[in-house]
Amino acid sequence: MPELHDLITYCDERTRRSAFVDSPGAFNGLQMANNGRVTKIGAAVDAGVIPFQKAVDAGVDFLIVHHGMYWDMPRALTGSAYERVSTLINANCALYSSHLPLDAHPEIGNNALLARQLGLAPSRGIIPNEGGNIGLICSNSLPREQLRNKLESLYARVIAIEYGTETPNQIAICSGGGHSALREIVGTAADTLITGELREEHFNLAQEEKLNLYLCGHYATEVHAVKALAAELSAKFDLPWEFISTENPL
Repeated sequence: MPELHDLITYCDERTRRSAFVDSPGAFNGLQMANNGRVTKIGAAVDAGVIPFQKAVDAGVDFLIVHHGMYWDMPRALTGSAYERVSTLINANCALYSSHLPLDAHPEIGNNALLARQLGLAPSRGIIPNEGGNIGLICSNSLPREQLRNKLESLYARVIAIEYGTETPNQIAICSGGGHSALREIVGTAADTLITGELREEHFNLAQEEKLNLYLCGHYATEVHAVKALAAELSAKFDLPWEFISTENPL
């Protein structure tokens, strides 16, 4: 039976965890240990009492998440913070978190997989980080109507704000929050951004700067990488895996 250490080593090396500069609270890597044995892998977007309980109920003892537990630490281990930790400890479930490394990865990253869904070929990166560019610019020949239709077939809720070219030559992709990507594409040949969410004032910016913006949901655009990493672990270590959905509409 595989040991926890083996899975952690694989995840750290595959995601190049140590190369990335992330928010201090992201705390990429192993966030909670177990007794060292793993029998089932889980993948979820967010840390939280409900996804943890769902994972435990599914028999998961190694859970990979994109958004980990420690964004606002240190915190007293009371209330929901205690429930999160105690749910994992009582069920002997380890927790591994990977934020920017799983956005940026050129093969199993959220942005690379989103581009692949749409049949788009990345041409360069945006949003530089020491570990590599987080977002992507892709070459495109699809009219925006076809692009919108593709997105609507893949995602339950797509907000389309269309003030850019009808057939954009370059499309930016940034899963989750797209604020950083939007700053980088204004005034460039990439007048189209596919992302998860933006702020209210970006509607006016789209009008003023003649941009196409497609908002597909923060959660929905970040399910891809945790699934891909879990599937790789499953194949390498001959373990079952399961995606733990919380049906987050945001």
